[in-house]
Amino acid sequence: MNALLPPLLEHLRLSGAAFALSVALGVALGLTGSRIVTQLANLARTLPSLAVLALALPLLGTGFLPSLLALTLYATAPVLLAVVAGLGLVDPSLREIASGLGMTRWQRLRRIEFPLGSPVIVAGLRVAAIEIVAGATLATFIGGGGLGDLIARGLAVRDTQQILLGAVPVVVLALLLEAGLGQLERKLAGKLSDEVGA
Repeated sequence: MNALLPPLLEHLRLSGAAFALSVALGVALGLTGSRIVTQLANLARTLPSLAVLALALPLLGTGFLPSLLALTLYATAPVLLAVVAGLGLVDPSLREIASGLGMTRWQRLRRIEFPLGSPVIVAGLRVAAIEIVAGATLATFIGGGGLGDLIARGLAVRDTQQILLGAVPVVVLALLLEAGLGQLERKLAGKLSDEVGA
């Protein structure tokens, strides 16, 4: 347990920070609705996470910060694309009605567009969260630490127990995130369906 706790905490710290930054960046960029930004995000989705981490190495060196930046950039794309898709589902006539009622852009987003687009947006958050937790294991190759250190050390000496000590918590974290965010997505979709039915 003593061997697991420090890398687990490092992994959670790196994953949590990358998730928070990718959500902030993805939402901000998604709100621009720019076609160029969306195309760049689609292009970014084709890059493997190890390639993104490898690109960070010569540019930023090693350690927590390069790992954080690489994971954030990698996970921003699914958030951005989900925001664009979720807001794109909102009926344009609802926007016109809201504007006619004197709502500002922010009020329209907060009261109409985000609630209606929330199931799709949360689906993007699910993808980003799981990719970050899994991708953070690869951060060990650029000095990011975390559970990937245990896996890499186990692979180096062919120690299955050491590999599992790092891999099992990653799987558990991914499953917990999938279950929690999946439940939130279903709840939002159900709430939206009830409101539309009413």
